[in-house]
Amino acid sequence: MNIRLLNLAEQDLLVGFEFYERQEVGVGTYFFESLQADIESLRLFAGTHREVFGFHKMLSRRFPYAIYYRVTHDEIAVWRVLDCRRNPRWIVRQLGG
Repeated sequence: MNIRLLNLAEQDLLVGFEFYERQEVGVGTYFFESLQADIESLRLFAGTHREVFGFHKMLSRRFPYAIYYRVTHDEIAVWRVLDCRRNPRWIVRQLGG
């Protein structure tokens, strides 16, 4: 099954990378690689995560981030990759709610 990152999800990853890279050089790269591995795991586990706001929500294994995605018959579309430490209202707005 193909995985497609929407533009907003790519931007979310870039923002997270920049945040962690400012904390310490190299942590941004670790963040990005960890989230990429989490997203890649959707090939095996897509659709098994609980649904919230019309999306499946998978929590990252190493960082406080959630990956919001939808599954169709031939594709996994990653819509957002959001920091769970943000205000819940902000998260709902980012998901279009």
